[in-house]
Amino acid sequence: MKYKAPGKCPVCGEKLEITKLNCPKCSTSIEGEFIPCRFCRLPKDELEFINTFIMCRGNIKDVEKELGISYPTVRSKLDSVIKSLGLEDESKKRSERREAISHKRDSLNELKELKQQILDKLANGELTTKEAMDKIKNLKI
Repeated sequence: MKYKAPGKCPVCGEKLEITKLNCPKCSTSIEGEFIPCRFCRLPKDELEFINTFIMCRGNIKDVEKELGISYPTVRSKLDSVIKSLGLEDESKKRSERREAISHKRDSLNELKELKQQILDKLANGELTTKEAMDKIKNLKI
């Protein structure tokens, strides 16, 4: 019988390293420092959740039905897996990048609107060409 390799030290809780590999057929052994699969370190319940999540193709509604749990519970379990895999920082960075892009898009839309207002005033004779050009030059993102 084969057992799942533990991912954490039972004494101090640190991540365990793989230092020896063995071929069951020819008994060849290789020693060194090997990087384990991220998913191999997940506890059984999180690994089962990920299997279900993948089988449901990431559709949270289907995961809810399959596991008989609520949307917040699915999100909580997914957040727990993200943390266990050490992907929290990457997730935060992506979120911050999306927010920055959204902010930039909003700023550009606002800039377009201000330019259009200036051009409308120019067309209505409310501004001279020089005044309109100066206002457009002074617009900032």
